[in-house]
Amino acid sequence: MKTILITGGAGYVGTVLTPQLLDAGYNVVVYDTMYYGCHLPPRPHLRIIEADIRDTGRFRDACRGVDAVLHLACISNDPSFELDEELSRTINYDCFEPMVVAARDQGVRRFVYASTSSVYGVSTAPEVTEDHPLVPLTLYNTYKGMCEPLLFRHQSERFVCVTIRPATICGYSPRMRLDLTVNILTNHAVNAGRITVFGGEQLRPNLHIQDMCDLYRLLLEVPDETIAGETFNAGYQNRSVRDIAWTVRAVVQQEFPGTGEIEILTTPTNDIRSYHINSDKIAARLGFCPKRGIEDAVRDLCHAFKAGLLPDSMAADRYVNVRVLKGSRAP
Repeated sequence: MKTILITGGAGYVGTVLTPQLLDAGYNVVVYDTMYYGCHLPPRPHLRIIEADIRDTGRFRDACRGVDAVLHLACISNDPSFELDEELSRTINYDCFEPMVVAARDQGVRRFVYASTSSVYGVSTAPEVTEDHPLVPLTLYNTYKGMCEPLLFRHQSERFVCVTIRPATICGYSPRMRLDLTVNILTNHAVNAGRITVFGGEQLRPNLHIQDMCDLYRLLLEVPDETIAGETFNAGYQNRSVRDIAWTVRAVVQQEFPGTGEIEILTTPTNDIRSYHINSDKIAARLGFCPKRGIEDAVRDLCHAFKAGLLPDSMAADRYVNVRVLKGSRAP
C-alpha cells in the first residue's frame, strides 16, 4: 500500500491520522467536505480535495492511483444526524455503495469502513462480540449497520473489504471534538469545576484516539487473508459513565491541583445505550492491543488546556458537531 485516500481525513481522527501516515512514508489523499474546517498544513505527498462523498464522479476520480480507502466520513453522533435526517441519510447511507463500487472499479485494493460499536444498542450480555445481534436505537446507528453488508457484497481477492466497529474515541486532536463522553467530562471538570453525569450506569466502551490511528495504520499493513470480509470490534476500557466521571475528576485534580474538589452531579437521561464490547477477536487475529487508556486521554486534554490549544472551550461552536452543522446548514 503506497497511496491512501481518507474520507473525512480532516476530521477529529483524520487530522491525527493523516500526518502520521505521511511520516510513515505513505502518500495521502484527504477527501473531505471541510464542514468543520481543515487543520492540516500543506506537506509533501499530501493532496487535499474539498469535495462531497455524495459526488460519486468526483470520488471516482480521486480514487485513481489509490491503493486503499479508509472511509471515516459521516454525519456522526445522534444529535447531528437528527438535525437533518434526509441530509444525514444521503451522506451516511445512500452514497455508500456507489462509493465502494467506484473505488473498486478504479483499482483500489483495500476498503476499510469505520462503522460504530453503538450498533449494538443496549445489551446485558457480559461480552458483546462481533456476532451479537445489531439492535441500534437511533437512525445514526441503524444506517451505520446497514452499510456493513453493502460493503461485503463487493469483497473479492482483488478488493479486500473490512469493517471496524470502534468504541467511543477520546483524547486530543487539532480538530477537537468536545461532544464525546470523556472529552465532555474533562472540559467541564477543567473549566467549570463540576461534572454533570447523565444517567451514569450505562456502560460505554472507550478507545484513545492514538490507538485508533495505530489500528488504521495496522489495517493497511496486514496481509489480505487476515482481514478480508471480516468485522472487528475495536475498544479498550468498558466503563460506566459514572466511573468515567470519577476517573476524569481524579486526573484533572492531579493536573490542576489549585482547582480544589470537583463536584460530580447526576441527572436523569433518555440515552440508554449500554453495552460491554469484547475486542478479543482483533487481538487474536491482528495482534492489536490498545496501549493507552481513559486516564491518558484526560491527561492529554489537560495538557492541551494548559497550552492554550482549546480556547473558549465551554462556548465555542466549533468543538460540537451539531452546533457547527446548525451554523453551516450543510447543503
